[in-house]
Amino acid sequence: MTVWVCGEALIDLIPFEPGSEQRNAIPGGGPANTAHALARLGIPTEFIGGLSDDEYGRRMRAEFIAGRVGLTFTPEHQLPTCLAIVSIDVDGGATYEFKIDGTATFAFSTENLPDPKVIKPDAVYIGTLATIIEPGASILKNWVLKAKDYAPIIYDPNIRSSVISDRSRYQEVVKDWVALSNVVKASEDDLAWLYPDTDPLEIARSWVSIGVQLVVITKGENGIVGFTENQEVSIPGVKVEVIDSVGAGDTVGAVLVEALVEFGLEKLTRELLSHTLHRAALAASITCSRSGANPPTKAELL
Repeated sequence: MTVWVCGEALIDLIPFEPGSEQRNAIPGGGPANTAHALARLGIPTEFIGGLSDDEYGRRMRAEFIAGRVGLTFTPEHQLPTCLAIVSIDVDGGATYEFKIDGTATFAFSTENLPDPKVIKPDAVYIGTLATIIEPGASILKNWVLKAKDYAPIIYDPNIRSSVISDRSRYQEVVKDWVALSNVVKASEDDLAWLYPDTDPLEIARSWVSIGVQLVVITKGENGIVGFTENQEVSIPGVKVEVIDSVGAGDTVGAVLVEALVEFGLEKLTRELLSHTLHRAALAASITCSRSGANPPTKAELL
């Protein structure tokens, strides 16, 4: 049993406190956070991306290895690491400014991607910047077209409007990735920016109507909603003192993958879907109670 998590591993430069100019350099990136969260849940995980040979890249490689995340398909590049300059508001919400161009983080190439026909994973999780930064995004899309014949695809758009501010262009990118996916997880904020005049629940239903088997919308402190063809499940958030929200959505994604691998996508309905979403909300609340992307272990969710 192995899950492939594909995307970026980068460095979040996070303020010591809201409004502070002093920053901590903390390994991050949505897919990297999800890979770490899956490993903490005891799910064998391979991260597929690019790491620099600079100080940041070596640090992230060491943390992946210490966290028991596989790096078989993650080469080392003589290019710098992508940086995300994070701002935290008074409520703990995070916004990002990215330093992307010419980095190892997005140096995807066909020869470094595993063949899903030969090495069949149990699931493929992909999203965030790796699905919008070219030319890597097109390389990954062609790869996922092949992988979807052998494993379910879980997609998290994790909208970054500071990278693509053209809403129409972003909508087209997301539309293409949704069409490739079995499961889509998105935040309410993602959908509010992407489709400002449309009810998020209507967006979820439209994705289900074109073949997505499960759509999950996170609503911050207001909980999570899950949609299948025949069901809508809404669960409340877990109250917690929020330090910041970095990595909370990535943690939800990991819990969804955990359930998919353990039970199968077809069984994620009714009580089991409700149980999964409650578990995801609890896991996200624990992440929010800590600084940076620091997801819970399996023992912390018992």
